[in-house]
Amino acid sequence: MLNKIKYDFPASIVVFLVALPLCLGVALASGAPLLSGLISGMIGGVIVGFLSSSQTSVSGPAAGLTAVVLNSITQLGSFEVFLAAVMLAGVFQVLFGVFRGGFISAYIPSNVIKGLLAAIGIILILKQIPHAVGFDIDAEDDFTFLQPDGENTFSELLKVVNFVLPGALIISSISLVVLYLWDKTPLKKFRFFPSSLFVVLFGVGMNQFFIHYFPGLVIGETHLVNIPKVNFGDLGSLLKYPDFSQIGNYKVWFVAYTIAVIASLETLLNLEAVDNIDPQKRHSPPNRELIAQGIGNISAGILGGIPVTSVIVRSSINIQSGNRSKVSAILHGVFLFVSVFTITPILNLIPLSSLAAILLYTGYKLAKVSLFKEMFAKGKNQFFPFVATIIAIVFTDLFVGILIGLAISILFILRNNYKNPFTVEKKQLHMGETLRLELSNQATFLNKATIKSTLWNVPSGSRVIIDASYCDYVDHDILEVIHDFQNTVGPKKNIQVNVIGIRDKYQLTDNIQFVNVLDKKSQEKLTPDEILEILKQGNERFVDGQRTEKYYKHQVNATSDGQYPMAVVVSCIDSRTSPEIIFDAGLGDLVSIRVAGNIINDEILGSIEIACDKLGAKLILVMGHSKCGAIKLAEASVHDGKISSITNKIDLAISQCEHHSKESHDEYIDTISWLNVHNSVSEIVDKSEYVHRNAEIGKLKLVAAFYDVETGRIRFER
Repeated sequence: MLNKIKYDFPASIVVFLVALPLCLGVALASGAPLLSGLISGMIGGVIVGFLSSSQTSVSGPAAGLTAVVLNSITQLGSFEVFLAAVMLAGVFQVLFGVFRGGFISAYIPSNVIKGLLAAIGIILILKQIPHAVGFDIDAEDDFTFLQPDGENTFSELLKVVNFVLPGALIISSISLVVLYLWDKTPLKKFRFFPSSLFVVLFGVGMNQFFIHYFPGLVIGETHLVNIPKVNFGDLGSLLKYPDFSQIGNYKVWFVAYTIAVIASLETLLNLEAVDNIDPQKRHSPPNRELIAQGIGNISAGILGGIPVTSVIVRSSINIQSGNRSKVSAILHGVFLFVSVFTITPILNLIPLSSLAAILLYTGYKLAKVSLFKEMFAKGKNQFFPFVATIIAIVFTDLFVGILIGLAISILFILRNNYKNPFTVEKKQLHMGETLRLELSNQATFLNKATIKSTLWNVPSGSRVIIDASYCDYVDHDILEVIHDFQNTVGPKKNIQVNVIGIRDKYQLTDNIQFVNVLDKKSQEKLTPDEILEILKQGNERFVDGQRTEKYYKHQVNATSDGQYPMAVVVSCIDSRTSPEIIFDAGLGDLVSIRVAGNIINDEILGSIEIACDKLGAKLILVMGHSKCGAIKLAEASVHDGKISSITNKIDLAISQCEHHSKESHDEYIDTISWLNVHNSVSEIVDKSEYVHRNAEIGKLKLVAAFYDVETGRIRFER
């Protein structure tokens, strides 16, 4: 983490500057002491930030809980009793995490998550326009449609034109231009000095300039950050502590459970959304986050703070300010603590219009037109729930809007029928273990959690095949998981990924990073005994009907520049005994020499020596088969034309069977066939000096084999 401090330190300053007024605003809207909002901001930064595994999420007082907090304080009769409920809520959250309740986050559809992000962006734009022009009658944290003053988001905007403050408008306008153009100039290279920090300093400097030279444009105190100064010596008297005298009151437990459930759901939603916009696509463990948030709320209850959750606005600004790790979240909490006692006079010089510009630009980044185009292109099943989520959040609040969006998304899923799950298969092939994940028929976000968990837990250096060949529908949630795995997670863990069978309309194409064929390095590592075991296992898969997918088209391309076979197989021309199929081998794995009766001649010996000496094969397998036609011809003394060149060689095996019972003709033919295989093995050793020499030193191995055409099983004999 310390190596990333040059990115995290400036990002933490920007998050701190934005979080400071929001902490005060949430406390004010919740009917709680102002200091309680700052305490929760510190706890969310330092304690939750330290315990959380998320590198991007920033926690603090929850704007989505203001109505709940306000009603709860009134219902319980005092803020101190409410703090006891906050502590209990933290305990509930810890239990949620311990019992793995965070799995819920994996089942939230991406169209709802993207709707949440876009809605937050739109709300930021709508709610910050008044602050950008100097109309600061409402708190900076007010993100609900219906406002406490009786106005709503749109009626408030209509009043703005009557309360424009020229100085604030100038600062926010120039700041927006700077934020937009910053990354288009060489200034973007200065990661230690982000554009957001420049905008804050610019706002302070411009207002000081107005004071000295243009008094008519001066921004007054009511339009600046307003943080009450706290003396460290007075801190003890200002802190509120939980009152447990009402712990037996069912209302306390009801409030605690309500806060725990809403805070947990809001955190999980925000966590999923933040992971969605994380450039590195890191996965934040939801159960670990619930435990961290629970401990944060226990601390908030003890020290006099209001409930804490992951906050999407701060987290988004954290990412856009270029953070690299959770150090930025922790530092922002430290800065909140230090600022309360030391630099409040300086912070109170910051114009709210400067912070409004930062939030406006953040809103623009979250709700880009390109996002709407992307979702529209994905079809109505994605676009309608996306838009419904946005509208619901904008016209209600975050929690209610998400529930509405989820309900509509589920309706669309149900309309398209329940989707079948997927299968996972591990194969130990000669090139190493390969994990094959086959999507069945249809796949939706209902399968997202298990697919993501399976892929994210694949060991480093593995090979993975994701096969959608049999799918007639793949949900965009699954496509995004696959896309993130093959482009971000896989490369980071040195995992090679094949994505097969996804249709063009899914907007992903086959992605081939490896092909299951032998390369030179793998071939050299194999021993003859290992190769024989591979062939045995391949035949077992063939017999059991569990043959692996070969993707021959890709194997053709992969072997076009060279071949590195592991074995040479001398077999009969029988149409039922194709070696590559019955050994479940890929193209290029075997050198196949097929001749009637698997007899040996000089040309075949030359081919064997080429396969072993020049191509690197280490196993020579001579394979006969049951009910062999060539053996039957020899047994019937057929020597017509060139057939005699085959049957004459088989005569030796026939003579060796003179005393064998002929009661079962098929058994007699198979006995001749098996003896003929052994004769061919002996002939290879006797007539090839190369094979004889290398077999003696163990570099090569010769094996006799017999294929049963009725069962498909092969018998091996060394």
